[in-house]
Amino acid sequence: MNKLFTLIACFFILQLQAQTTPGTAFQDRKFGMFIHWGASSVLGDGEWVMENHGIQANDYKKLIKLFNPINFDAAKWVSTAKNAGMKYIVFITRHHDGFSNWDTKFSDWKITNTPYKQDVLKALAAECKKQGIELGLYYSTLDWSRDDYPYETGRTGKKAGRTKKSDYASYLQFMKNQLTELLTNYGPISCIWFDGHWDQTNPEGAADRSSRIDWKYEEIYGLIHKLQPNCMIGNNHHLDPIKGEDFQMFEQDLPGQNTAGLNYQTASPLPLESCITMNDSWGFRINDHHYKTFNEVIKTLVGAAGRNSNLLLNVGPMPNGEIGKEFTDTLALVGNWTKQFGSTVYGTRGGPMKAESWGVSTQNKDFVYVHVFEKPTSSLITVPGVYNAATILVVNNGTWIKGTPSKDGLQIDLANLKLEGPDLILKLSKK
Repeated sequence: MNKLFTLIACFFILQLQAQTTPGTAFQDRKFGMFIHWGASSVLGDGEWVMENHGIQANDYKKLIKLFNPINFDAAKWVSTAKNAGMKYIVFITRHHDGFSNWDTKFSDWKITNTPYKQDVLKALAAECKKQGIELGLYYSTLDWSRDDYPYETGRTGKKAGRTKKSDYASYLQFMKNQLTELLTNYGPISCIWFDGHWDQTNPEGAADRSSRIDWKYEEIYGLIHKLQPNCMIGNNHHLDPIKGEDFQMFEQDLPGQNTAGLNYQTASPLPLESCITMNDSWGFRINDHHYKTFNEVIKTLVGAAGRNSNLLLNVGPMPNGEIGKEFTDTLALVGNWTKQFGSTVYGTRGGPMKAESWGVSTQNKDFVYVHVFEKPTSSLITVPGVYNAATILVVNNGTWIKGTPSKDGLQIDLANLKLEGPDLILKLSKK
């Protein structure tokens, strides 16, 4: 009897652990905020301004005297994300220009050497903890300003004025030193979000995308998992996942799409994330007014969830530290939607229906949610599975409709349903 009790107890403990793994928690959050911001913001032309305008590193580093985000308010940033229904933040600690947004001991090209002098990451980490928001950190493996980065074989950074021979062993140690700081001094970090691998490969879509250098990821990933075992690792290399990575991301597209020409990779069994901008830019671009509407943001969020993916939605704060009104006004509307309908997204996985242009489905252990963006060519849809046909809830207005069981699932006629807001949501009870 005691042995049986022990076996049962162990089973339930293992089940509980399986339900609370970092990957499961990551997938449950579903919605996060990406923040692209740094010295590049001063020039108001995106985070690639150094590369796009061919600015040499010595000239570009003059921005350290000009970047002074006196209106930075960590509480406002985090509450903007939280009120929108976002569950985590991924903050740019170091982008391709090499500028470090924290008080690193391993570079002078950092925010604490600007007129502002303060460690914004320290404030952001403290505020995330206070407000219950998970914090992830973006870190560029590419550098346009350091001489030891292997720029000779890179696709970018050719106009930075570097002449010394690179030394990847030195650069690797530099990255390890910085990552150790980030994972030691700022509390629990939910993920490290790498970017820049593609600089050492042929362009996306090429038959051969092998790297021209050995990044030694086994050392980098091993260090991260040693310092913080629960920290998820992702790498925006636009390839199938590499050993040691814990989630897979898609840039400017949802899984299965490739409108941006970056995502030829297929969705893996790992947790998925789609990183997408709210306008056409990642970093602050003063003349980019092509902002997504509230309806577009909701369809993107729901479209990601229906494809079993999180949505990491980007904002590019101004150089003074403020998140622009164009972002915050839309995010406030998004927050109203998530307060009402967030249960149809949070904690769900992709539903039983294939994602279509007219809508998607999500599901948890008890319910399937069908999100209808527009009526399909045929008003009749079929949801695979077995459900209570008499209790289909129209979540938007609280009314009930009936479906018709068939050999392929449950048929639902949308002809007499009125589409309201960005999506009409039907809730089906699993049998």
